[in-house]
Amino acid sequence: MSDTLSAPAGAGRAPAAPAGSAPRRSPARLLTPLLLLAFLVVLLALPLYVEEFWLRTGFAVAGAIVGAIGLNLLVGTTGQLSLAHAFFLAVGAVSYTFISGESGGLGTRAALRGLELPPIVGMVVGVLLAGLAGLVFSPIAARLRGIYLGVASLGLVFIGVHVLNTWTPVTGGFNGRSVPEFSLFGFSFGNDDPQLFVLGVPFREAERLWYLGIVLALAAYLFARNLLRSRPGRALQTLRDSEVAASVMGVNVQAYKARVFLVSSMYAGLSGVMYALSIGSIAPESFGLTVSILYLAMIVLGGLGSVAGAALGAAFVTALPLVFQQFADVLPLVSAPGEGGINAGIAARYLFGLAIIIVVLFEPGGLAGFANRFRSRGRRSARAPGRGSPSAAPASASSTTVTDPSDPPAQGSSTR
Repeated sequence: MSDTLSAPAGAGRAPAAPAGSAPRRSPARLLTPLLLLAFLVVLLALPLYVEEFWLRTGFAVAGAIVGAIGLNLLVGTTGQLSLAHAFFLAVGAVSYTFISGESGGLGTRAALRGLELPPIVGMVVGVLLAGLAGLVFSPIAARLRGIYLGVASLGLVFIGVHVLNTWTPVTGGFNGRSVPEFSLFGFSFGNDDPQLFVLGVPFREAERLWYLGIVLALAAYLFARNLLRSRPGRALQTLRDSEVAASVMGVNVQAYKARVFLVSSMYAGLSGVMYALSIGSIAPESFGLTVSILYLAMIVLGGLGSVAGAALGAAFVTALPLVFQQFADVLPLVSAPGEGGINAGIAARYLFGLAIIIVVLFEPGGLAGFANRFRSRGRRSARAPGRGSPSAAPASASSTTVTDPSDPPAQGSSTR
């Protein structure tokens, strides 16, 4: 007779919970939603206490978060290398500016053109046109992999910069053009109309755009999280691991590649609209190759395949140059614009490079990997039995362990 049959009933098995009792949640699982709720409350209250610089920086960070999440869906989740993110940002920004902007006022032989439609229409159309551009490019992306796809997507950036410089009536050419203020159902996100005060604090453009950025970034984050947890999200992750295995499992590789390019490009289009609103103007140099490389740095630093990691990386890469520029007079080795030494942008790039090297060497999972490591350590310490407890006593040699069907599989097992 086997050891399993000779073992006493219940040996090696945790006592069953009483009937009708709800499962107890660990304190760590309860703490995480509370911390997120507290963080959201702090974000909502910040405009009452901080200066305009931090609010404008926050809106720029929110726009970068949207774009980084979209690129992470493409590169981190699906494994398709793309250097064309700046092109799709430009499509969204230029579309919004042309559709919602006014005509005239360039001062050259080609006057500016604009459809003067409501800004919300310009934003929606800009996002859709950026997605359409990604969908048009997707058949090429479906036939290429790795560095070849990266080089092919790089061509879109050069095409985009050329179009921005030559399509003067729409883009403003080399000098660019101003971006119309955003408004929603008659409520302007500008400085004047309508005048708004909250607890005696005037809510102007910076405060209003702050809340707009929170809403758009949170919506983009939740959509991406739900997408990855759904059946299409699991199919996209299978594509990253092996296209052959995904095809054998019934995944339409061509169709899913096209869909992820569509979604990623729409994220980039929305990020481009937010970027245009944050700086107040668009110019060809704002959508060059450097922008695509910065977005790649965001998702690498944050963690490939992690939505929260993409948000953290975007915040780090976007806010750091602005903070350096704001405090250039007190930071060592950083100089203000027009002075000798290392300016804020170059100093931030040095720090980006150092951070990428550290991440690649010590934590390929990025900032999200560090967070997961600390979280797993906390869970192991919480599950570890205390000294002197009965569960900590070593099992006798004659006792036999009965495997619980609900136990998790061993590391490396394919059982789920």
